[in-house]
Amino acid sequence: MAASGKAVGTTGIQEDLRSRTKPFGIPKRVVWEAWKRVAANKGAAGVDDVSVEAYQARLGKNLYTLWNRMSSGSYQPQAVRQVLIPKGDGRFRPLGIPTVNDRVAQMVVKLLIEQRLEAVFHPSSFGYRPGRSALQAVTQARQNNWRLDWVVEMDIEAFFDTIDHALLQRAVNRHVPEVWIRLYIRRWLECPARLEDGQIQTRTSGTPQGGVISPLLANLFLHYVFDSWMQSHHPSVRFERYADDMVCHCRSEQEARSLLTELHSRFSDCRLRLHPTKTQVVYCKDDRRTGQFPLVRYDFLGFSFHARTCQDRRGRLFAGFNPAVGRKALKRMTHAIRALKINRSTQLTLPMLADRLNPIVRGWIEYFGHLYPEPLKRFLARLDLRLGCWARNKYKRLRGHKRRSWAWLSRWRESTPRLFAHWEFVYR
Repeated sequence: MAASGKAVGTTGIQEDLRSRTKPFGIPKRVVWEAWKRVAANKGAAGVDDVSVEAYQARLGKNLYTLWNRMSSGSYQPQAVRQVLIPKGDGRFRPLGIPTVNDRVAQMVVKLLIEQRLEAVFHPSSFGYRPGRSALQAVTQARQNNWRLDWVVEMDIEAFFDTIDHALLQRAVNRHVPEVWIRLYIRRWLECPARLEDGQIQTRTSGTPQGGVISPLLANLFLHYVFDSWMQSHHPSVRFERYADDMVCHCRSEQEARSLLTELHSRFSDCRLRLHPTKTQVVYCKDDRRTGQFPLVRYDFLGFSFHARTCQDRRGRLFAGFNPAVGRKALKRMTHAIRALKINRSTQLTLPMLADRLNPIVRGWIEYFGHLYPEPLKRFLARLDLRLGCWARNKYKRLRGHKRRSWAWLSRWRESTPRLFAHWEFVYR
């Protein structure tokens, strides 16, 4: 199979489709582009235990066989390997890992239909879309909180596991005329899962988290379940949706409660259920809003929204309703730091510790450090306590001397302020 680095263009695809003699005209160069993206994403092996590296070792044969089978209609996906990912509350999220071969096949379909679906999706849908991010959704939610006093916070219970196949297929058929794409999407949806104990579990609903095509299909499904419905029935209500996390902004408590009642019915009609403990009406209480209500904070995409001390242009302090890193996110970050066992890593030098910490910390700063950074700064400042403990364990002259270890660390911070990512962020 020829290796081409060119982007997939609509005109070129149509020309390739007309030139094929097989039942389904799938351009070889789209298969190649799909492989490059799967290889860049890496990921674990599926049920066949074939890694990305092993697949690449016989790349020409593997890609040609896949193209040949997809073009003739004989392609059949293998079972999805299911692994359980801890959620942090004692429960687990099932993650479905297709084989590398099936990930390439799904990427082929994604490349061909994503652009046409993007033209349909709502501008307030942010999840798993090119050029859009969770941080954009949080920023828009913050702006809407300033304008409107009430929020309906929603989350769909076990969304990826409960998507109705018949309803999803109807949405696919509306935008996908290609018979072969419809065929393979149906096969991916019906593909069984192999559990960690080796059992095979059939699936009559849902699309596995971890599949390349799953986020796109989930967005299409919720576009009609929620986005399009909101636009038709409540065009004045502003909202943000990131996958199955949704926030609606209302003018009054009555409007919020009425909307929530309708949404319960709407999701039930679409074979979905709003999470009973993660769905609620919230009052955006701050200095301008003096009413009383039991719920005055909510979480959205790792951020916690509630009244926080702010400063206006004249230097006066006031309580504004703003997002900052949430308690659940801070708890996960604490576990991540503990897992590094910094205190015991005395075989490392300080620059080596920085190399281990910085990629993790930079990600936190990039995501949580822009909107209201003070809670994140307080958390990251405590990293120096662990570094001081590490120094006392490593160097005999510092053992039992906290002040001496702090002075030693301060000299490092003054001479090389960019050694650790959090130093520049916290102390600048």
